[in-house]
Amino acid sequence: MLDQLTAAMQKLSPRLRKIISNISWLFADRILRLGVGVIVVALIARYLGPQQFGALNYAIALVALFRIFATLGLERIAIRELVHTPAAKEEILGTVFILRLLGGIFTWLLAISTIFLIRPDDTLSHYLVAIIAAGTIFEAFDAIDFWFQWQVKSKYTVLAKNTAFIIVTGLRITLITIQAPVIFVALAILTETMLGAIGLVIAYHFNRQALLAWRPKLARAKSLLQESWPLIIAGVAIMIYLRIDQVMLGQMVGDQAVGIYAVTTRISSIWYFIPVGIVSSVAPSITEAKRTSETLYYSRLQKLLNLMAVLAYAIAIPITFLAKPILVLMFGADYASGGRVLVILVWTGMFWFLGICKSQIWIINEGRTRYNLIEKSLGAIVNILLNFWLIPIYQETGAAIATLISYAFVDYLMCFIYPPARVVGWAMTKALTLNFFLPSKKN
Repeated sequence: MLDQLTAAMQKLSPRLRKIISNISWLFADRILRLGVGVIVVALIARYLGPQQFGALNYAIALVALFRIFATLGLERIAIRELVHTPAAKEEILGTVFILRLLGGIFTWLLAISTIFLIRPDDTLSHYLVAIIAAGTIFEAFDAIDFWFQWQVKSKYTVLAKNTAFIIVTGLRITLITIQAPVIFVALAILTETMLGAIGLVIAYHFNRQALLAWRPKLARAKSLLQESWPLIIAGVAIMIYLRIDQVMLGQMVGDQAVGIYAVTTRISSIWYFIPVGIVSSVAPSITEAKRTSETLYYSRLQKLLNLMAVLAYAIAIPITFLAKPILVLMFGADYASGGRVLVILVWTGMFWFLGICKSQIWIINEGRTRYNLIEKSLGAIVNILLNFWLIPIYQETGAAIATLISYAFVDYLMCFIYPPARVVGWAMTKALTLNFFLPSKKN
């Protein structure tokens, strides 16, 4: 069987073999984190209990609201620039690194200022936010990952970051064993980010690339930011409807509600690595197809959307019937009340899977970043309003309903409101209805 698989791989084009290999490495990364990480998170949730686990996740959610100021929406734009102008590699990477370093420092200061403002007397939250937000500074080294994605060599990123993950996993287990305070769990999160950055630098030099050769340019920075600013604002909106539910739960109900809600989001979002891994690997191929033929471009995009829909259904349907037993088994009886929340949240994955294709491929290739800004901003407003309405009545369940509606609105319904995006909306409809399984009509 192995020989047959090898023979089949040899028949594929070198480009396709490289993409499949890249996806395999990305999936290996997430499967490791899925298998080991979820177990460790479950142990931490059991150890800390809903109250302290909620406090930790409240801090994580608050920092996430501002994280776009550290990433600056530069990932896909930087990779596209590397594809189009490979000779400017050192300038692009150096500029992206400096921009993200400054963005990380700004994010850290902004997060600290915010937590002091909204929770002036909560010393624990002050420490947790300060520690977790510091990790955004070290994420500047993800500029190296952009080079690996461009080269379709994600295995080096996987090896670097998983080495850090494995080391810190041992640290987390030790912390649970010695019953360390929750603040040390936050320090472990920061440590993983730092070690991951060190690993990327080592992997970059292993590939005979020199970090010191990077040459940041002010003109390049202005050019990148001029294009990415709509993505930055859209990113704020994205983080609002991704994370504002936990922040609002913490402010309106309490950290215990956040703890219960957080474990359900952990399970429902575990699978989000699937579209991210696939899209990051096939995006360069689809971008190249657009330069060849619009028909080929949309054909490849439709196939990608079809695949996403099938995967989303395969995840959501079983979890719908097994939500409560899964929560009790993994996190304990204290989290059993999250069963209804998980049933709702797992269906947001359908719109997340399809939305990743739209935002990371169609919007970037069509230059519709301002449309992305508008739809994400409207989605954030819808989410906030729904949370204000539903959380006081239904608490965690209300937050889940608000999240599902806002995902559907942004990633699917907005396509039909904005005429140029209708082609993507109808492609999503075909995928959602599994239309591609029907036999095609032949004249």
